[in-house]
Amino acid sequence: MSSHQGANQRVLSGMRPTGRLHLGHYHGVLKNWVELQHSYECFFFVADWHALTTHYESPGDLGQHVTDMVIDWLAAGVSPSASTLFVQSRVPEHAELHLLLSMITPLGWLERVPTYKDQQEQLRERDLATYGFLGYPVLQSADVLAYRAGLVPVGEDQVAHLEVTREIARRFNHLYGREPGFVEKAELAIDKMGKKTARRYRDLRKRFQEQGDDEALAVARVMLDSQQNLSLGDRERLFGYLEGGAKIILPEPQPMLTPMAKMPGLDGRKMSKSYNNAISLRSEPAQVDQQIRTMPTDPARVRRTDPGDPSKCPVWALHEVYTPASTREELAAGCRSAGIGCIDCKRPLIEAVLAELGPIQERAREYAADPALVRSIVSEGSEAAREEARETLDEVRRAMGLDYLR
Repeated sequence: MSSHQGANQRVLSGMRPTGRLHLGHYHGVLKNWVELQHSYECFFFVADWHALTTHYESPGDLGQHVTDMVIDWLAAGVSPSASTLFVQSRVPEHAELHLLLSMITPLGWLERVPTYKDQQEQLRERDLATYGFLGYPVLQSADVLAYRAGLVPVGEDQVAHLEVTREIARRFNHLYGREPGFVEKAELAIDKMGKKTARRYRDLRKRFQEQGDDEALAVARVMLDSQQNLSLGDRERLFGYLEGGAKIILPEPQPMLTPMAKMPGLDGRKMSKSYNNAISLRSEPAQVDQQIRTMPTDPARVRRTDPGDPSKCPVWALHEVYTPASTREELAAGCRSAGIGCIDCKRPLIEAVLAELGPIQERAREYAADPALVRSIVSEGSEAAREEARETLDEVRRAMGLDYLR
């Protein structure tokens, strides 16, 4: 795609390779990807370099983790004919763009990323005093900006992370996207507004570009619209100067808010491998049956004849995902009256989970039995991704004056 037309219809999303996926991944990410791929131009990637930011000391299982995760993507319905599937490290343009963006990214932006100190605290047993860990938001930005993606699926709690990418794109465009003599022309246009208005414009521009203050941007736009003594060319130039440049080389991606799918685990907490409370997409039916049958229930139900409270039972959280409302009403009534036992309550849940996993597991077996096909899908997807990323890098190099001797 040589122009930016249609960029807003391009979606990019990735996952760190952690091996085989579980129902939390399926309901939280993969079901959304399957829907998106039929409405947008989607790029889905395995973020294997990102895995090294926290686990650089033990990369031994990374290859198998990547393979297992791609198989689970395909088994869940992510289609290589409807989307581009690739592995981050197979597209070295990510690394080059990361390097170039790191040259212009202020250190303070990275130190105030919300998860920087949080993850250091949570992973205190690991040595995370590395540039890779500090600079991972720049690599994340390169992942998105290499494809000039207009939309990135995120939950509300992740919007702040995407804002770093937007700030980096804005700064890049500000530094390298100007027309010849652009600054001089823009400054002359500012002076035409009068001293007081010019001072106000410069203050709003500074607040927006240095602090990402969207309110300042909105106020400045309204102010420019009201200027009667500016030509159309000057007004458009000042809009560009306000946002960083006359030419947008790296479009600012917009968050595509996705529903918060907090998949409950076997103990009632969020499903996670680290909590050891997950149901794998490829768990054998007997194992799934055993996992759900042995789930803890309302502590008040010590005996079969004791009434229970569904709101205090971890099993109920899974029923709210899998069980129709009418059936839930019957189960809740039976629980509160001790008319049914906990095993009776769990039986329809087991059946529903197995029914969902059945087709996924059948497809997973087919892909696992044909590793050459999986390698081919990744190879073709990675080459297609490289073609897109090369175009972006060519334009980035030209803008930064790095296209000499070519």
